[in-house]
Amino acid sequence: MIQSATGLILRTRPLTETSLIVHWLTPDFGRIATVAKGARRIKSPFLGKLDLFYLADFSFSRSRRSDLHTLREISLRETHTALRQDLCRLRQAAYAATLVEQATETETPLPAVFELMREFLAGLCRQPSAPQMILAFELKFLLELGLKPDLGKTKLTPGAKQIVRALMQNDWAACSRLKPTSTQAGELQQFLHGFLIFHLGRLPKGRTTALTDD
Repeated sequence: MIQSATGLILRTRPLTETSLIVHWLTPDFGRIATVAKGARRIKSPFLGKLDLFYLADFSFSRSRRSDLHTLREISLRETHTALRQDLCRLRQAAYAATLVEQATETETPLPAVFELMREFLAGLCRQPSAPQMILAFELKFLLELGLKPDLGKTKLTPGAKQIVRALMQNDWAACSRLKPTSTQAGELQQFLHGFLIFHLGRLPKGRTTALTDD
């Protein structure tokens, strides 16, 4: 059965000398994996269309025997070029993708998470990279999962609590302009460090580098 979707590429890896496995985040099908047969060949119709964080419309043939489906056609909508021009932005995007992969199930509709990731990548491309963008993504993502921190039960200082509320409520441009003190930033990083481990079992890889602004 052929199905169509809009998706963000979270990860790719070689399957054979000529083919790729492409991991997608979509609103209607959630996280799915497709094999792009012949994608590594010079004359492949997929050439130049399959890279990290590309947003695309695509069609695939659903497999009846496994969770690896066959990619058929793809039409690019956005490549997020700015991410490949700034290592800090790329690290932040990669960490966000890792967090989404670790905290969600495959083949489960994720419209709100897809929209959050799409807006986050667009925000990264428009705004200077800043550690609070990662803290904002973590908080907004936890909110979508129904894991909103109960600030009344935390030991965060009043100033840090205000930053948390702002990061959860503001758009990405406003989040990038927030200027928490080093003490507040440290508080939030440590608080979310423990919160993520408690709810996810382990800390997603890449968090430390994603929070480094250099």
